[in-house]
Amino acid sequence: MRFSANRDVFSEAVSFAVKLLPQRTTLPILSGVLLEASESGLTLSSFDYEVSARTEIAAEVNEPGRALVSGRLLADIASRLPASAPVEVFSEDARIVVRAGSARFTLLSMPVEEYPNLPTVGEPTGSVPADAFSQAVAQVAVAASRDDVTPVITGVQLEISDHSLSLVATDRYRVAVRGIQWEPANEDQPTLTALVPARTLQEIGRTFGSTGTISISITGGEDRELIAFSSEKRTVTSLLIKGNFPPVKRLFPENVENYAVINTAELVEATRRVQLVLEREAALRYSFDLDGLTLEAIGSEQAQASENIEALLNGTDTVVSLKPQFLLDGLGAVHSEFVRIAFTKTENPNKPGPVLITSQSSKDKAASDDYRYLLQPNLLLR
Repeated sequence: MRFSANRDVFSEAVSFAVKLLPQRTTLPILSGVLLEASESGLTLSSFDYEVSARTEIAAEVNEPGRALVSGRLLADIASRLPASAPVEVFSEDARIVVRAGSARFTLLSMPVEEYPNLPTVGEPTGSVPADAFSQAVAQVAVAASRDDVTPVITGVQLEISDHSLSLVATDRYRVAVRGIQWEPANEDQPTLTALVPARTLQEIGRTFGSTGTISISITGGEDRELIAFSSEKRTVTSLLIKGNFPPVKRLFPENVENYAVINTAELVEATRRVQLVLEREAALRYSFDLDGLTLEAIGSEQAQASENIEALLNGTDTVVSLKPQFLLDGLGAVHSEFVRIAFTKTENPNKPGPVLITSQSSKDKAASDDYRYLLQPNLLLR
């Protein structure tokens, strides 16, 4: 095998191929990136039985062939090669040589014949605008659980119906939902769901966010269902998480009359300041009345804090205690100047219901981005 390619294009392709590989693996061969040089160019692939990545780039191929080398090491080398010269890669005995300008690296070649076959991608199920999908993933995935004890809530549920795609995530303390436009490949397409690992989906959102359109394929297999995301000669596949995602969308109220509208940036900054005196896992008290919003942190005996900011209240005075980081996560996903915080009720007057966070394009007009974030408050601090 022998080929040469543009240094920046090659480096970016290797980086893409290895991003989703695990930091540690029990099988060293799964930490490799597969290089396949042919008359049509160069293909780079990675696969760890859970997720795969594949990309094609232009290359001048002098000798077609295949090679398997350490993915992260190759990515580190490619990113530091001299930018003024093309990258040349070729086989030399049982090793792979990477050369650019006067820089030369020799890597051990792993046995290609032992590398698993990449999963087969089925026909497209539909497509979504890349920018909208990327934004929706960033808004929703933050609410997914990071506790592997319950794998089913470590993912983001994709729910496809007609011309809409809904993304849902929860960690039991909060729920985030966002809907975007979906273009089905078949107008007779049935309602579909796919539970995708949140970490994988976040990387896909970041990588494909500026590519125009993302093609999505959901296919069944002998063991588990597979989802594939493709755009501009790049493809990522992931096995879907097994299990039934909790029906959390029904927790959202259809209408809430009691709410407050606040400047998003002011609420974020005030929360960050007042939480400085809090002990870990403690909550902030938010008191809403006609005079505005008061934030209070009881903190420890050594420190307390409070701050008042402007808020437009519609309804009765309300006091809720919220974990500041959970609130900040929701506010960070609200891409509007103002935010609406709506207060739901429970049968127990001493136990407030979840607060519903949505975007506001102005003080008196709701935004149209279909983003909703439901956050369970702590019991009021005594």
